[in-house]
Amino acid sequence: MSYPHEGSEPEFNPSADFQMVTDGERHVGLCFIGDSFVAGLGDPKALGWVSRVIARTPHSGVDLASYNLGVRGQSSTDVLGRWERECAVRWASCNERRLVVSFGTNDLLQGMTTARSRLNLANILDDASSSAISTFVVGPPPTSDDETNEALQVLVDAQSDVCARRGVAYVDCFRPLLGHDQWHSDLAAGDGTHPGQAGYGLIAWLVLHAGWQSWLHLDA
Repeated sequence: MSYPHEGSEPEFNPSADFQMVTDGERHVGLCFIGDSFVAGLGDPKALGWVSRVIARTPHSGVDLASYNLGVRGQSSTDVLGRWERECAVRWASCNERRLVVSFGTNDLLQGMTTARSRLNLANILDDASSSAISTFVVGPPPTSDDETNEALQVLVDAQSDVCARRGVAYVDCFRPLLGHDQWHSDLAAGDGTHPGQAGYGLIAWLVLHAGWQSWLHLDA
């Protein structure tokens, strides 16, 4: 479903429910979709936070296949337009579909309104819910630019609200890292927006400690 007008985000009642496989082997398709932070831009080890999270995710007895679908420069509108098509082929042999969504910084850089950005996220989550796909959202981290960070704080609050209304897990990467010395040292050594190894390690830590294994229903 799509809500064409800004501010027209209705109450949502999913037409399908996500069902975890309880009888037989779990074949979990885990798709990470979003922007350059998902892709791990700036990490000399080419791991980003996604690969670090997967490397620390115990999944004994579960067939877990993960896919990084991050694309540099993409906004929430771009992700909304491609997630179903790109994820579908990766979920073809799965009996459990899970989606991790992460974007936001490019929405601001492209002049998108907060209303439109939150509506794009709502569309993704609602369409996923209607298709019995379980979702998890990771918010954007702070940059080294104070003006951008002021706008990011508003966007992060909007994303968090969209997720709270739907009972979807949301990881706030903004506030924990805003005053973090190691995070800002990493940004200063790079382009001021994307971190290096240490910074992506910090994002991975936040994700792993935000109910990640509980969401995946994995044993510690």
